[in-house]
Amino acid sequence: MRIITSITEMQQQADRFRQEGKSIGLVPTMGYLHEGHLSLIREAKKRSNVVVMSIYVNPIQFSPNEDLEDYPRDFKRDVELAQAAGCDIIFYPDSNQVYPGEYLTYVNVEEITGVLCGISRPTHFRGVTTIVAKLFNIVKPHLAVFGQKDAQQALVIKRMVADLNFDIKIIMAPIVRERDGLAMSSRNTYLSQGQRNQAAALSQALFEAKEKIVEGERNAAILKKLISSRLENLSDGEIDYIEIVETTLLSPVQTLAGEILVALAVKIGKTRLIDNIIIEV
Repeated sequence: MRIITSITEMQQQADRFRQEGKSIGLVPTMGYLHEGHLSLIREAKKRSNVVVMSIYVNPIQFSPNEDLEDYPRDFKRDVELAQAAGCDIIFYPDSNQVYPGEYLTYVNVEEITGVLCGISRPTHFRGVTTIVAKLFNIVKPHLAVFGQKDAQQALVIKRMVADLNFDIKIIMAPIVRERDGLAMSSRNTYLSQGQRNQAAALSQALFEAKEKIVEGERNAAILKKLISSRLENLSDGEIDYIEIVETTLLSPVQTLAGEILVALAVKIGKTRLIDNIIIEV
C-alpha cells in the first residue's frame, strides 16, 4: 500500500491507472477508522481494481462551534487498518494544498442540503460537496463508496454527481453497527459509558419503527411519535430532529410510499449522533 500526500502525484498516478485500463474506487474519509470505514474499502475492492482511501479532516464542513480541533485522529493506526482491509493507496493531503490562501470556489447543492442535518449545520454540506468534488478531480475514480449512516450526505453527493455530469458511480453501503445496534462513528469515542448505554436507544427506536412499517403502518406522524417516545426521556439526550422523507428531494411525507428514509439526530451530552433506516414501501 502506498501513501500519497501530493495532489499532483495523485492525479498523475490516477492517469496511469486509467491508461492501464484499471478501474479506481474511492473511499472518502476523515480518518480515525472503524469497521464501518473498512467495510467501505471491502465494497470498493469488490467493484474496482484499485482502491484509494482519502484521509482528510475537512475544515470547511465544520461550523465555528463544532469539533474540528478535537476530532479524533490516529494516522498510524489508520494506515494499519486500511492496509489490512485491502486498500491500495491512502491519499493524505494537507490543507495548504487543498485550500491554498487564494481559494475562492465552493460547490453548493440547493434544497436537499437545507433540511435534516442542514438545519442545525447550515454550512456543513457546502463543505462536503466542495471537498468531494475536489477529490473526484484529484483521484479520478470510476466509483465512490459512501456509508448509509450519513445517508443525507450520500444522497446529496448523488445529486451533485447527476447535476454536474460526473462520470462516477456512487455506491451507498449499509450501516455497520456495534453489537447493541449503535451505528459506528468516530464520534462515538466522545461518549461516556453512561451516554454510550443511552445511545443504543437510537437504533432501537428506528428498528421498532421499521417493524411497524413492515406490519403495515403507513402514517408518518404515528411513526415519528413512536420514535420520539423512545428518545425523549434520555437523561443526557436532546432530540435535534426525527423526520420521515422520500429519498429524491428529501421532502417530508405524511403517508409512506416508495423508498423512504427515516432519519434522526440526537445530541447525547455534547455529542451529536445520527442514524437512519431506508425502506421500500
